[in-house]
Amino acid sequence: MDRRDFLKSALALAALAPLAKLHAKAGADGDKSSDIVSGPGVTRRRYKNTAMTLPLLGFGCMRLPRLSPEKPDIDAAAAAEMIDTAMRAGLNYFDTAYMYHNGLSERFLGKALKKYPRDSYYLADKMPVWFAKGPGDVERIFNEQLKRCQTEYFDFYLLHSLDENHWSEAQKLRACEFLEKMKREGKIRKLGFSFHDKPEVLKKIVGARSWDFAQIQLNYLDWELYRSREQYEILTGAGIPLIVMEPLRGGALATLSPEAAGILKKADPNSSCAAWALRYVGSLPNVLCILSGMSLPEHVEDNLRTFTPFKPLSDDERKVLGEALVAYRKRLAIPCTACRYCMPCPVGVEIPKIFGLYNQYKISGNRWLFSNNYRAIDEDSRASACIGCGACLKKCPQKLDIPAFMKQIAGEFN
Repeated sequence: MDRRDFLKSALALAALAPLAKLHAKAGADGDKSSDIVSGPGVTRRRYKNTAMTLPLLGFGCMRLPRLSPEKPDIDAAAAAEMIDTAMRAGLNYFDTAYMYHNGLSERFLGKALKKYPRDSYYLADKMPVWFAKGPGDVERIFNEQLKRCQTEYFDFYLLHSLDENHWSEAQKLRACEFLEKMKREGKIRKLGFSFHDKPEVLKKIVGARSWDFAQIQLNYLDWELYRSREQYEILTGAGIPLIVMEPLRGGALATLSPEAAGILKKADPNSSCAAWALRYVGSLPNVLCILSGMSLPEHVEDNLRTFTPFKPLSDDERKVLGEALVAYRKRLAIPCTACRYCMPCPVGVEIPKIFGLYNQYKISGNRWLFSNNYRAIDEDSRASACIGCGACLKKCPQKLDIPAFMKQIAGEFN
């Protein structure tokens, strides 16, 4: 191992080491959000010192099965079956948003959950302030969401994707004041926010008011890369329970590179790469619920095995995961989560698809496959069509320099 690889290994192990100390502190400060609730089905955690319990695994509804990969239309029959499987196992936390599947996610959930008693599941939705031009739009969107979801209240409601700009907009729109009013009226039970920015911005938002919970991006790759550790510590120090999004980083940590996957498979032949990533996040004591965007019935089944019951990572397993992280980071090209917030591109570039193909190529090394799949994209939608307008830069939660990556990919392809 040369010096560069040694430093990478040291950083990876450092990213995983804090879990042991944090796990040992669970409940020490009186915060009961880490309390494990025993019983059949998916492992549950208690919300602070209340009787409310949430499944440690939550169902993210941004990546539901589609009728066609090119369209947002949901395969309602397949998705409803997945919802039913989840409910039977005690996985009863469902997270959606105004723009997921171009608005179809909320409508689907409204129909799929209608057959269940309203107090048998938790429904989470979000306020996208960038769609509002005035305070009246905040109220309009909220009422539209209630109608789409066929519900009279949301159990968990969030200001969506807060960064410095969106937080400023929320304040101008007096969004918090309106949502607090909805909470007093019983239309919101718990009020929080989802976050995509630097820890310094997070401190401002946390200090601005009292929050019931917060949702952040956290996984073993982003613990240091995305400064998720600092975000976790800020929220935990403030006594704010966490909902975690992107535990698999848009599915990237469910596949890994052949070398990284081989390390994990050797350590545990019966465990998937996704299970390792989910167990990493669940081993943190202040994590109340982990959202997984499940697109196939197999995803539901695999995740249910991981959380029924949940088993925290051991010290030896953390070392193995650290080794896999070192191997994976050698192949990582573009840290895109395929959230599609950058779309549509003003000139029609297929940004997430191109990044996905490029990452697959870098991980597999199969340039022939990349070339064939890349050529299947219309020429006007390839990386070379990017004009560098920067519209995507304002939307990307990962703060990726998308035009620069497009230029790089176009150059490599040519």
